[in-house]
Amino acid sequence: MSPPIVPLRSLLLVGAGGLAGAALRYRLGVWFPHRAGGWPGATFAINVTGAFLLGLLLEALVRLGPDTGWRQRTRLVLGTGFLGAFTTYSTLAVDTDLLFRDGHPSTAVAYGLGTVLAGGLATTAGIALGALLHRPGATP
Repeated sequence: MSPPIVPLRSLLLVGAGGLAGAALRYRLGVWFPHRAGGWPGATFAINVTGAFLLGLLLEALVRLGPDTGWRQRTRLVLGTGFLGAFTTYSTLAVDTDLLFRDGHPSTAVAYGLGTVLAGGLATTAGIALGALLHRPGATP
């Protein structure tokens, strides 16, 4: 079985969104650094905010119709690209590992589990808001 062929346009959309999302994440990390052994607040806020926005975006798009045309392009550039690069599991993993290595196991566990739980709740809230905004008779 041959691998699926991804159109170049799709790759460019994801890449453009990813470039912007990663740049913003990096900039926020520079503006709001955390001290060694402290709670990685910027990464936590980025991941939770991104989870909320992704839930909202995907719910809104699915309620607007099939994943084709402008909806697909929007999903690729904003969802997969921008929010995929803006949120970052790798930084969560590195920050958690550094907390463990630096002798802060309770902070590491709280941060790792807290991020996953808060992200799940944020995604659920985003989906709920997306559904609420797109119900019949709703006004944005």
